[in-house]
Amino acid sequence: MSEVKTKAKLAREAAAVLNKLTTKQKNDALLRMADALIAREADIIAANGEDLERGRANGTTSAMLDRLKLTKERIADIAQGLREVAALPDPVGDVLETIERPNGLHIEKIRVPIGVIGMIYESRPNVTVDAAGLCLKTGNAVVLRGGSAAISSNRIIVETLKQALAGTDVPPDALQLIEDTDRSSVDEMLKLNGLLDVVIPRGGASLIQNVVQNATVPVIETGAGICHTYIDASANAEMAEAIALNAKVQRPSVCNSMETLLVHAEFAERGLPALAERFRDSGVELRGCERVRKLVPWANAATEQDFATEYNDYILNVKIVDTLDEALDHIRRFGTKHSECIVTETKEHAERFLQEVDAAAVYHNASTRFTDGFEFGFGAEIGISTQKLHARGPMGLPALTSTKYKVTGSGQVRQ
Repeated sequence: MSEVKTKAKLAREAAAVLNKLTTKQKNDALLRMADALIAREADIIAANGEDLERGRANGTTSAMLDRLKLTKERIADIAQGLREVAALPDPVGDVLETIERPNGLHIEKIRVPIGVIGMIYESRPNVTVDAAGLCLKTGNAVVLRGGSAAISSNRIIVETLKQALAGTDVPPDALQLIEDTDRSSVDEMLKLNGLLDVVIPRGGASLIQNVVQNATVPVIETGAGICHTYIDASANAEMAEAIALNAKVQRPSVCNSMETLLVHAEFAERGLPALAERFRDSGVELRGCERVRKLVPWANAATEQDFATEYNDYILNVKIVDTLDEALDHIRRFGTKHSECIVTETKEHAERFLQEVDAAAVYHNASTRFTDGFEFGFGAEIGISTQKLHARGPMGLPALTSTKYKVTGSGQVRQ
């Protein structure tokens, strides 16, 4: 039997145990997992160093290496994330609706675990911990398949977490890592109907599309992040500059960073050259339309393909538009329904943008970098869903549950 199927079966068996555990039993396990990460931080950093060394040798960009890198501070933050998940209310068992039927039937709609979740992701080892914590808190077993870039980090992280679980009521088999980094292991996971209840892909566009197009297991689609910021004619220049810089520069390697800046022609005339210099000082390569290049001669030319690309790097497309409608049309054409922002002092324009833009998160006068489970108050997140069924936006604990109807009668039979 293959590694994938063997570990999925173990997870399925563990899920039956998880379903019986109390909130306290699950929280105690999460806290022990957090402590274990801190206790083994030196070993984790050493293993992460192997991944970083391999990445440099393979020509990985500095932005992607930043996604991969673990430090003492980042491990502390990851462990704190587990503690925060433990402190959050447990959605399992929540009664969402109560129905009293004329025939005397008492019906309750309650939250229940999904069962076994397959998580397919790329180079961020913090996702390993976030996914484990969120799944276990909601009574779900999880089968993790990270990318080859982080395999050394993921191995020691999962080893550490499973050792911590061994001293708790949560079965260690509820957490599984697929160590085979060949693409065939992903393909096998996508067909494990009956063992995996859902697959969640988290990564670049090619990974997500492969999962969506080839899975027979149900998929919760998390989207690539071609995010836009539109600076309207009435925008406050200081605010617009701060928001645009934050959206691109604060951490360009993540999915909620800005990839295209749309600027109204009136604002561009008075504010774009200075804003462009701020980007250049921050090490950002600008790729602009012809009108942008007249105002910013050092910008490179932007192509249609550029506007359709998620860079995850210090590269930014810039386009000048004449109307809000033109900005909306551009976002409809190139956006990935992730996060979109308007910077404006015109209330009507803000309201139109928030109403008409089809995205998981839409912003008025705030950076797209806030599309995040922690920033939304959900604790850690397992991903940002860009689909419209079951869950959308940052996926915290409630998104990892399904529902069940409990029906209580007194001998009723249907006529």
